[in-house]
Amino acid sequence: MSNITILDGGMGRQLHVIGAPFRQPEWSALALLEAPHYVCQAHMDFIKAGADIITVNSYAIVPFHIGEERFATKGAALLQLAVEMAMKARTEAKSKRQIKIAGSVPPVCGSYAPQYFDKKTALPILELFRDNLQACDLILAETLSSIEEVITVQNVFADISVPLWISMTLDDSKHIEGRPCLRSEETVADALAAIFTHKPMPQAILFNCSQPEIMEEAIHTAHEICAHDTKTKDIKIGVYANAFEPKDKETSKANEDYSVLRPDLTPQLYAQFAKTWIAKGATIIGGCCGIGPDYIRQIKDIASA
Repeated sequence: MSNITILDGGMGRQLHVIGAPFRQPEWSALALLEAPHYVCQAHMDFIKAGADIITVNSYAIVPFHIGEERFATKGAALLQLAVEMAMKARTEAKSKRQIKIAGSVPPVCGSYAPQYFDKKTALPILELFRDNLQACDLILAETLSSIEEVITVQNVFADISVPLWISMTLDDSKHIEGRPCLRSEETVADALAAIFTHKPMPQAILFNCSQPEIMEEAIHTAHEICAHDTKTKDIKIGVYANAFEPKDKETSKANEDYSVLRPDLTPQLYAQFAKTWIAKGATIIGGCCGIGPDYIRQIKDIASA
């Protein structure tokens, strides 16, 4: 499976595991504020486990996590520091593999919360990300919950010089078999139809931060849609699920507390899901919240088999 690209895993939990400063509401941004060397170490942990792509620790650099005032005064500097830590980790890891750096663009109005997305609020935040992440090898807009959110990101990043990857989070609280939906309850098929009418055309479509059990149908849908159009047939499909218990989008917000990890989702079981995703057409595999280096190592073993 030499065509499989391996993403890293969840940065927040890995920072917590290795002893970095970690609390709410700052989440993974706290290490950047107080002890950025931990961020470098977490990146190196994933590189050593087999990741081909490490994701810049920029997910929590939003007012939702660090506050309006701190974002206004330190947002740009924190984004630049996050990129610097990823680049430092790539250099210090001395990997024989070519390691790429993905600039993470999060859901800037809150995770799992399409009802709170406001374009007017989002635009200046997204523009700051655009202006400070272009030293990365690619832009990974992730955990997007609605078509409006995705299209807004596309519009802001329309003129970037590096590839854009778009990753959407799926509704796993009210999952309907055979009809994969975003957390907005809009279908994956409708989301792709909208994405493909806007620029830039993404280099990859991914699904992340949802239960591994529901990813297969979304992969199948995306693969079938992309394969039947000459303009989209080369788009790669990717997956990085989380290890959380399912979240009810009506009563819970991402990262408002320490989400419970599933005890049954071992690295070995996650690797079995990865095999299924690959069989359905995914060529980019990694992990989201709660998926640590041990999981990535298992995926690496599969990809090397």
